[in-house]
Amino acid sequence: MDRIERMKSTVKEQKIGPLTVLFGRENGKYPQGNTLVIEGENNLVMIDPSLAMVDRKENLPCVDTVLLTHVHEDHVAGLHLFPETMCFAHSEDAQGLRSLSGMMEMFGYEGPAVPEFEAALLTNYYYQARPDVQTFEHGQVFDFGGVRLKVLHTPGHTRGHCCFVIEWDGSDERMVVLGDIDLTSFGPYYGDHWSSLIDFENSLETLKGIDANWWLTFHHKGLIEGRAEFLSMLENYKGMIDQRERKLLAFLSEPQSMDQIVEHQFIYRPGTGGVMVDQIERRSMKMHLNRLLESGDVTFSEGHWRTV
Repeated sequence: MDRIERMKSTVKEQKIGPLTVLFGRENGKYPQGNTLVIEGENNLVMIDPSLAMVDRKENLPCVDTVLLTHVHEDHVAGLHLFPETMCFAHSEDAQGLRSLSGMMEMFGYEGPAVPEFEAALLTNYYYQARPDVQTFEHGQVFDFGGVRLKVLHTPGHTRGHCCFVIEWDGSDERMVVLGDIDLTSFGPYYGDHWSSLIDFENSLETLKGIDANWWLTFHHKGLIEGRAEFLSMLENYKGMIDQRERKLLAFLSEPQSMDQIVEHQFIYRPGTGGVMVDQIERRSMKMHLNRLLESGDVTFSEGHWRTV
């Protein structure tokens, strides 16, 4: 029996050439995600083993290699099911797999959020350290036998976030695995210690120049067909950054402290509470404010920000 066929599940799957998308519940809605399996002549490869693998744990394939678009809790939630399998992450993110403390440093939570998130990593996402993790770099090509994958470093969400450009013999089609450039109406997420607004914007510009037939997001949108559709969705996604900044500038028509800015909530919907949300808002808005201060659009005086 074909190794992919042994992964039958009530959860949706879709095959495109040697690639099989294993969708998480609700099309990979967080904390679920969409995992990709590549069936090469020499290797069976899995990208981003999500909670969808936990749902399929009775029918897992004999995976030779695991590649990670980046090291976040939901992208490694199924990795514990493959303890002997070689796993790879970008060198900038690998520390998140080497130890729990390394993972926590990437997020940068403080105070009561630390034990809360550590417990979630261990209990809800089955985190297990993998000090044996190997690394890859931008431009590196993996040949799995008739299927080739090229690493495209797209930092911003994390320092080591990558997309993967995949092509295969006998077809002129290509797929791009987008990781957490997920094209949702929420917009880009750059709220961690290892996130960067500027890098995220540059990565989105880089993707505009990539040609492919298929685009796979880890969350929500799932499988997208056609470059025109992708570019339209990418433009809307990027527009959320501009929308947040316009709203912030309008809010700063009167002097506002950082606490007031955080309380107003520009990333999450107003009323979304929790210590982690507050810290994400603070880090995200600090990036916007620093840029606006540098451009001369806002001033900072006596602990308050204001538009010029």
